[in-house]
Amino acid sequence: MSHPQRPILPRRGLAPLAALLALAAACRTAAPPPASQPASAPASAPAGASAPAASAAGYDPSRDLGALFREVQLARVYPDGKTFVDARPLLPPAEIVARHAAERGAPGFDLRAFVARHFEAPAAAGGDVRSDTARTMEAHVRALWPALTRRADTADARSSLVPLPHGYVVPGGRFREVYYWDSYFTMLGLVESGRADLVRSMLDNFAHLVRTVGHVPNGNRTYYLSRSQPPFLAAMVGLYATATDTGQAVRWLDALEREHAFWMDGAAGLAPGSAHRRVVRLADGALLNRYWDDRAEPRPESYREDVELGESLPEGARPAFYRHVRAAAESGWDFSSRWMRDPKDLRTLETTDLAPVDLNSILYHAERTIAALRRARGQGGDAEAAARVEALAEARRRALLAHAWDAASGFFYDVRWRTGARVTDRPTLAAAAPLYFGVATPEQGRRVAERLARDFLRPGGFATTTIASGQQWDAPNGWPPLQWLTMEGVRRYGRAGLADTARGRWLALNRRTFLATGKMTEKYDVVDLDRPAGGGEYPTQDGFGWTNGVALRLSAQEDAAARAPVRKAVPIP
Repeated sequence: MSHPQRPILPRRGLAPLAALLALAAACRTAAPPPASQPASAPASAPAGASAPAASAAGYDPSRDLGALFREVQLARVYPDGKTFVDARPLLPPAEIVARHAAERGAPGFDLRAFVARHFEAPAAAGGDVRSDTARTMEAHVRALWPALTRRADTADARSSLVPLPHGYVVPGGRFREVYYWDSYFTMLGLVESGRADLVRSMLDNFAHLVRTVGHVPNGNRTYYLSRSQPPFLAAMVGLYATATDTGQAVRWLDALEREHAFWMDGAAGLAPGSAHRRVVRLADGALLNRYWDDRAEPRPESYREDVELGESLPEGARPAFYRHVRAAAESGWDFSSRWMRDPKDLRTLETTDLAPVDLNSILYHAERTIAALRRARGQGGDAEAAARVEALAEARRRALLAHAWDAASGFFYDVRWRTGARVTDRPTLAAAAPLYFGVATPEQGRRVAERLARDFLRPGGFATTTIASGQQWDAPNGWPPLQWLTMEGVRRYGRAGLADTARGRWLALNRRTFLATGKMTEKYDVVDLDRPAGGGEYPTQDGFGWTNGVALRLSAQEDAAARAPVRKAVPIP
């Protein structure tokens, strides 16, 4: 049985592996905790760690092109604004800007022609792959890895790409660079494909980014450096160590601690009812995290969309709106009714006002991983540091169970951290994260699974939400990372029948779509199996890294189950 990722101790470490496995079992045996208590001070950052995001050192289109950038994006020279920020200037940006200023007032000036002369537009990632539907979906996916793999980058002063020292896998289509949380789910398939070496190189890239940027950014582009994504680095380390040698995990301990310091920046001395960057302290002293972005301005890659919406608001409200937009992008759920006070109006985003249940479950897992690796390493001060981080993890778990759990409906919700109110009118698959990462009690896991089966399971898998807002991270769409977290979360809490049913439906939809189109797409309509997934700021992309990874991992599960002795099926409510 495939198991959710958990902290890994080295086989040859000083602490026994059994001590770590007890962490995974805690969710099955723990009694419901008492009300949350104020968290102790976070562990200090390692020497040399930098909490604030680094500024872009390379070519940053919105900064370096000035008025030309705004003009190109608002004129929609490219249908997708990301094309321009990924395009390579053919001359030094300052020279292009000077030429534009000199020529733009001339009769017959053609902006599109000017851009075509001075910029090299990027190609889609994996766009040259020819699909052969005569082979299996699994064979197709394995053949895609080379097309989606990039070699170590060479520094280029005229590219917005932040160079990485090792090879990596990109999602595909318009997503030509590495993406943080995508990579965990891509890695699931790389391990199944015997490419643990590529997983290691991607982990080393992320450690490099933590050292040089201060955190793992959304992606390796200069315009992404002000935000991160769901921090799955600890889960990646566990995945690799499990697939190879548990002794490998300690090598990334420093990166994990530096990343934790980034997410916890400002926690020390934070007053109840206040926030600093990604940290919030509730009225009762409970310390949790939120999504954030260090810039309060339109996203360069979606500049026109953000400006058009922003300019429909009073000028004084625009910076907060842009911050909410960017924070939603950091969440990976861009966009969803989850973040909106009015599900029909994107202008009502309240992302930074929420303490997300999944983000805090991920950070709980990261803290348990850091503590376990400190104890395993066993150097001077490690035991004391491990105890501090364990206390943080336990305080976070208590806070989640006290604030995010709603006993009346039997479900986990995001929390409006200023008031402590749960967002109970917008249930989402984020409620599966406390199951996947072992935060929930056994009874909570049972009730969440029941709700997921009743309200979210559809003919093609789990719908992301129960609201059809038109946003891409809402019903009727299903997304590969959430399918994995939900299936394995309910499996962890004894609902293997539900997990198997959802797996069968999801894989059937993947295969159906592949046979019809030759593509693996980034999301699927799980309600109408004949309808392509829609919504969002850009067309549904194919490639697709995390779809490939989850499909291969689930397919391997399915094959293993088919070879196993027949067991009585568990009915699905």
